[in-house]
Amino acid sequence: MTDTRGGGRRSGETDAGTVTRGVRAHAYPFLRARWRVLIPLGAWSVLEAAQTFAVGYALARALDAGFLAGNARTGMLWLGAAGIAVGAGAYGTGRVYGVVAALVEPARDLLVRQVVGRGVREADAGALSGLTQQVEIARDTLAGVVMVSRSFLFTAAGALVGLFSLDPLLLAVVLPPLLAGVAVFAATLGPLARRQEAFLAADEELAEELGAVCPGLRDVTASGAEKSVADAVGERTDAELRAARALARWSVARVAALAVGGELPAVLLLVTAPWLLGHGVTPGALVGALAYVTQSLLPALQNLVHGLGTSGARLTVVLRRLTRNGPPHQEAQPAQGRVAAGVGDSAADPGRAPARPPHPPPALSLTSVTFAYGPASEPVLDDLDLTLPSGAHLAVVGPSGIGKSTLTALIAGLLTPRHGTVRASASVLIPQEAYVHTGTLAENLTLHRSDPVPVHELLAAADAVGLTPLLGTLGGPGARVDPATLSAGERQLIALTRAYLSPAPLALLDEATCHLDPAAEARAERAFAARPGGTLVVVAHRISSARRAGLILVMDGARTACGTHGELLRTSALYRDLTAGWSGHPAPLPG
Repeated sequence: MTDTRGGGRRSGETDAGTVTRGVRAHAYPFLRARWRVLIPLGAWSVLEAAQTFAVGYALARALDAGFLAGNARTGMLWLGAAGIAVGAGAYGTGRVYGVVAALVEPARDLLVRQVVGRGVREADAGALSGLTQQVEIARDTLAGVVMVSRSFLFTAAGALVGLFSLDPLLLAVVLPPLLAGVAVFAATLGPLARRQEAFLAADEELAEELGAVCPGLRDVTASGAEKSVADAVGERTDAELRAARALARWSVARVAALAVGGELPAVLLLVTAPWLLGHGVTPGALVGALAYVTQSLLPALQNLVHGLGTSGARLTVVLRRLTRNGPPHQEAQPAQGRVAAGVGDSAADPGRAPARPPHPPPALSLTSVTFAYGPASEPVLDDLDLTLPSGAHLAVVGPSGIGKSTLTALIAGLLTPRHGTVRASASVLIPQEAYVHTGTLAENLTLHRSDPVPVHELLAAADAVGLTPLLGTLGGPGARVDPATLSAGERQLIALTRAYLSPAPLALLDEATCHLDPAAEARAERAFAARPGGTLVVVAHRISSARRAGLILVMDGARTACGTHGELLRTSALYRDLTAGWSGHPAPLPG
């Protein structure tokens, strides 16, 4: 199966630098216009920073001026001051959430206006997804990014000021690895965003491929296209695996940034503790420094790395898609003129059909065929005999669930009988759910042909089956087909024309025309019945379909009957009941 979606599908989204600069160009004016919101955000965040400063500083003073000096009262007062600072910081954090909402909601409204405007201007089918899902993702992740970024900046500021206040030597030990860890993390943000976007793109392409293949598995199996379909799905799966591995490799850098910036400072403080104590650093200051690192800087850096590394990359990807300049699926259309209805030869190349022998073997022979879906199940077919000569037209009728589709699956080789033999010419099965893959119309129609199909033969098949009006509407054989935009009847016409072009002489229509109107159904069935060298088996759901057939097989559990329409009206009560139900009034018995 040919699938050309992979090339250039997301070319408009791969220039990360250009899009990121565009996002920044919109972000700065947005923030400048909302300075009244940024001021209270900064004020409440300073209260958080004061809490961070007070906790480490108060702990150091409680030890040096209190407990280590033998003054427990002073130590308790400093610890009480730290507790008050924690309460004030919690209050400030609560107020921050309300201010962040005042900043994020206008950003959401701006994105909604942009998405709706693009949808109206460009008739972008992806605008609804952008409005209902991606904008909400952008709002939630933007709020998370603002919270973790703001928290790290003010927490780090409070901790670093506290370290300097305790002793500048402590700051000299902690600051270099902290800056190195932040620098490593900042360097990974761009590559992480690109790998995240590549992974999402690969995941979407795999989902699209599976969504197109799964409804048509019976058709794929019947047409012998398992290998080509498996190769296409395997290619998408391998692409997603490669993208996931690339994302995982870059995620390791986040762990390294956290280890260098958050954990190494604590190790250095412990390693250099003797030297620090020998150069005037008090024990309380050293303990306060360890508190700053383990209780403030390390958690803040963890939130930044995990929050900004995940949510930030996700936000970047979503904003790229929401702020792109054009539709997401722009693909070059092949140059192809429109095909007017009726253009082309009226018959396929007569040289394709081999000369028939004087007494050709039957196209289909079932001998004592018995089939059940389980060892203890009642047989669906029991000792069935059926012979069809080449060129015959058989309609299969019976109540729902009686085994009509099971019969076509046995003939097509999808099922194996428990007893008996099935001998059939090469067959093509067209099920009720027609399979159409993304690609050109010609690629869909010639799926069963290994040789190039001349254009005149393709157009003749389309005219015979009744596809010509749709072919003209889509833009000709070279036009690209999106299965999601086709109706069920249009997909059935494409599948029928594909089967008509198949070299298999035996065509099995398992309610393959159920979504067509009676006139279109009649045209398609007559085309298959008149196909040179062809034999037709139709699972009928209309009385008109049964009456067009030369032979009719009535399935009724273990009892089956085969004959013409007139013969069965005389001999089969079930057939009379079925035709009465189809026509809406009792079928007349011939006199």
